[in-house]
Amino acid sequence: MAKDSAVELEVGDRTVRISSPDRVYFPARGETKLDLARYYLSVGDGIVRALRERPCMMHRFPSGVAGEKVHQKRVPHGAPPWLETVRVHFPRYNRHADELCVTELASVIWAVQMSTVEFHPWNSRRADTERPDEWRIDLDPMPECGFDRVRRVAHVAHEVLDELGITGYPKTSGGQGLHVYVRIEPRWGFGEVRRAALAFAREVERRAPDDVTTAWWRKDRDPRLLFVDYNQNARDHTIASAYSVRGVPEATVSAPITWEEIDDVEPGDCTIATMPARFAKLGDLHEGIDDTAYSLETLLDWADRDGLDA
Repeated sequence: MAKDSAVELEVGDRTVRISSPDRVYFPARGETKLDLARYYLSVGDGIVRALRERPCMMHRFPSGVAGEKVHQKRVPHGAPPWLETVRVHFPRYNRHADELCVTELASVIWAVQMSTVEFHPWNSRRADTERPDEWRIDLDPMPECGFDRVRRVAHVAHEVLDELGITGYPKTSGGQGLHVYVRIEPRWGFGEVRRAALAFAREVERRAPDDVTTAWWRKDRDPRLLFVDYNQNARDHTIASAYSVRGVPEATVSAPITWEEIDDVEPGDCTIATMPARFAKLGDLHEGIDDTAYSLETLLDWADRDGLDA
């Protein structure tokens, strides 16, 4: 029998065992499970801030990203006793799930040991899972939409946010799009947050009609345009967090950026190979995201004006 090659990582006051550390997860450059764990250690403050206290779905790739993808809501039996969870309910199915609830970096590294590559948190926290404290602006390019158009729309979104007196925190998606996150007062349910997000999307579309679509049905969208995906604010809809690695061979990262970087960033710039040095130099660009929570009242007034449903 082959000797177990597992390694033990010291993570704060915890020791987390990583089995099969040499298993290649990302075939483009041969990066391994241990490389993935070390990446998350290098951006520890950032990934914990992005996930803290949120129900979190784990996207697992037991054989690496070229293999099967598992969407894991429930923390499996046998998890360490210190691992924290939060119970969420799914009324449509009359079921519940105890999902990962990150409060420390060791929880992230434990998830990597369980073959998690991507972290997809809710936009609410366990204190009240039914009232989001995060509004997500997802700039999602259609198949024939170039990144120059994504950049233009990001600037329009920034302009609208500025006029609302709201600070948004942009990041790459790890794919071909961009995300902008805003902390909001946890006063509204998912339906109203989605309605506010739709009102914002419609305003961006009005200002950039040649670049943007908000058409609900994919068949109705021009493939050259960018879809402002307001539905990412619906209940139990999740997208990759800031600092989450994406399940692609190149090991790209959904990376916080500044507004000034929008015109220069390229979708493939941020990877598990490049991010540790960037984080060491710049720190967490989303560090101030929790400082101010904004109201959605103006956006909900716009939704009323436009006759938008939840």
